[in-house]
Amino acid sequence: MSDTVTDQLLRGILASVLGLAPDRVAGFDAHTGLFGHLPELDSMAVAGLLTELEDRLDIVIDDDEIDGEMLETYGGLLAFAIRKREGTASTGA
Repeated sequence: MSDTVTDQLLRGILASVLGLAPDRVAGFDAHTGLFGHLPELDSMAVAGLLTELEDRLDIVIDDDEIDGEMLETYGGLLAFAIRKREGTASTGA
């Protein structure tokens, strides 16, 4: 699956889970702050976001993969999602 598709899916997940307007999420770039910048993405919302990422992107996120850097910016979260999807596709998992 292409990076563009992953980007579109991730934007949809953020809009859905955090209750953000799709046009707001469409304006996110690689440097857009997430955790600590979006009031909607608090510590309680992180669990829901990670669950939706796993479900909608067909990936498994291990506890030791979760860190502040991954959730700091949209670009960081997108890069993580792309790596996970590529890892899943390459291993056939």
